[in-house]
Amino acid sequence: MSNTDGFVQEVTDELRRDQMVAKLKRYGWIGVVAVLAIVGGAAFSEYRDAQQRAQAEGLGDAVLAALDATDATARAAALTGIEAPAPQAGAVLSLLTASEQVSAGDLAGAIANLDAVALNAEIPQMYRQIAQFKALTLQVDTLDAATRKQGFEALNGAGGALRLLAQEQLALIAIQEGDTATAIETYQAVLNDAQVTPDLQQRALQVIVALGGEPDLTGAPADDSNG
Repeated sequence: MSNTDGFVQEVTDELRRDQMVAKLKRYGWIGVVAVLAIVGGAAFSEYRDAQQRAQAEGLGDAVLAALDATDATARAAALTGIEAPAPQAGAVLSLLTASEQVSAGDLAGAIANLDAVALNAEIPQMYRQIAQFKALTLQVDTLDAATRKQGFEALNGAGGALRLLAQEQLALIAIQEGDTATAIETYQAVLNDAQVTPDLQQRALQVIVALGGEPDLTGAPADDSNG
């Protein structure tokens, strides 16, 4: 390489360094902001997670303390005084409270709690369905059969874990109305469902026989609970 070529290369390199320095001075703050944003975001995420853990632990401790009360009335009162940090936690708390209210004989309070959960659109459907199912079963003696039937038909149509239990309740309403044929037909459908549990399958068999029917086991799933 000639002296001229070496000089040109040296000048070119110097210009590149000058340009780099100028760019760093002009745009270097972007990198600083990006680093701060990453660090700040990680810190905020950690802070938020810590808050959520603390809230969950606080709620759990409060619930356990409430359930340590000596009787159901005191447990229900203690649970009612707990403030839930989120709708889903509130749903669980309401279901627990309703259970204690039932034990204490406060059916009206339990039904009010369950209805509030069932009608809350912010709560996942599973909790709403459990609340609706429980509320309907608590009103056997106070709610007319047509209204209860409508509620259980809605749960049956919605599918999910309560579908077969809703069908069983529809069969019980049919028995209450003296419609033995519909009750047997409904229990037979439950009996033949692939998702029927051993306990529900056994209940269906017993009720069909008690009603004078003959269970058809050709389509029933095998009971391997003893296997």
